[in-house]
Amino acid sequence: MLRPDYPIRTERLTLRPFAAGDLDDLHALTGDPQVVRYLYWEVHTPEETREALARRMGQDALTEEGQWLVLAMDLDGRVIGQVVLKWASRVHRQGELGFVLNPAFHGRGYAREAAEAMLRLAFEGLGLHRVYGACDTRNEGSWRLLERLGMRREAHFVEDELFKGEFGDQYIYAVLAREWRARQAISSR
Repeated sequence: MLRPDYPIRTERLTLRPFAAGDLDDLHALTGDPQVVRYLYWEVHTPEETREALARRMGQDALTEEGQWLVLAMDLDGRVIGQVVLKWASRVHRQGELGFVLNPAFHGRGYAREAAEAMLRLAFEGLGLHRVYGACDTRNEGSWRLLERLGMRREAHFVEDELFKGEFGDQYIYAVLAREWRARQAISSR
């Protein structure tokens, strides 16, 4: 079980549960075709974003496997993205990492900062053994970020899913707790 102490502060971001006042910033994500291109949802209407926000507001803890922890990436009071951790398996101590960032903030290290904090929660807070991330092979920004986080490419699934009307390829990346701890020890020197 994981109930983080909020807010979680990184160098430049505040990671926190979504709140009712985040509707416009969230719609900037969910309503942007560029953002949702490689995600499982389509562009949201304002009403669909309102419903999505209500769901996210309740995803602030992991109490059983299968749940998602969904946190807003807050930069000076503006939500610029979200970072997520799924508790995929209690028995196998597995989790899944994900992130979505407003394109206006790409290339500045915000997603990496948030994802590193989420990996810390996964390994130190939840006691996971392995965290993986999946992305469309065409989503170079995402798979490059997974590599910068110290994750290794474990699989390349070819046309494994019918995704938005076409079969697509998918990469799977992962990192083990011991690998993550070794990387943290090196970076703290």
